[in-house]
Amino acid sequence: MNAKVLITGGTGLVGTRLTQLLQEKGYTVTHLSRSVSGNENVKTYQWNIEKKELDLEALIGVDYIIHLAGAGIADKRWTDQRKELILKSRTESTKLLQNSILKLDNHTIKAFISASAVGYYGIDTGDTWMTEEIPSGDGFAAEVTRQWEAAVDEINQLNLRVVKIRIGIVLSEKGGALVKIMQPIKFGVGSPLGRGRQYLSWIHLDDLCQLFIFALEQNDMQGVYNGVAPHPVTNQELTKKTADVLNRPLFLPNVPTFVLKLMLGEMSQVVTGGNRVSNKKIQEAGFEFKYTELRPALVDLLK
Repeated sequence: MNAKVLITGGTGLVGTRLTQLLQEKGYTVTHLSRSVSGNENVKTYQWNIEKKELDLEALIGVDYIIHLAGAGIADKRWTDQRKELILKSRTESTKLLQNSILKLDNHTIKAFISASAVGYYGIDTGDTWMTEEIPSGDGFAAEVTRQWEAAVDEINQLNLRVVKIRIGIVLSEKGGALVKIMQPIKFGVGSPLGRGRQYLSWIHLDDLCQLFIFALEQNDMQGVYNGVAPHPVTNQELTKKTADVLNRPLFLPNVPTFVLKLMLGEMSQVVTGGNRVSNKKIQEAGFEFKYTELRPALVDLLK
């Protein structure tokens, strides 16, 4: 497999593992990053989204672009400034890629695979199954995802195959939601958040990376797909099973929603809300999950 894949956001949690798996399959992987210091096994090119600058050399000979770049939605409190960064890091980066491809006389790019998020469906959609056809919901995350996907859809004008993966809660022992859930549990102070009954649509990091590779390799895949495992769980179930796999007790009652709002502000929506997201479409496309149930996924990551 001698194809060349350019990844934006390649040094993040998903990008790092995806790079490794692509290289193991024989792909040549390059990164597009704000700084050149990154993975020493990967050629890195620079871009500056604010200044609308991108080293065009990065696009020469590229067969596929996997677009993961975007400021973390749950990393910091949502000030107006932070909200603007979260949005622009997704939409402006996509526009910059589109405009840069247009500058090339003849490009070799076959497909553009972009991250998106299940936040598209809204703050809390209860136990209704969310399929790709359901319209976007309310709240900041939904607004960001709507604009992000709209920017990605503009890439269709370049006559490329475009795929959007709406990612759920990515489970990894190296970062993200699971690490934040584990920390208090390890100290014996873990507890479910809010009502605890809100659904979390999760996916094991390796399954997500394999899904991106699948989208890259399946020439008939186009449009939007939910990137989640088949069996979403409630916040309470995720907390309890994590404690169980770590062999730690859970004594405390749920952290009340109002306390989370005081601590996190508007960003508390990320943990107090939830979506029960269907992955039927990606399974019908032929993708097979290695981790379909939560417990084996947690055992793989935490043992």
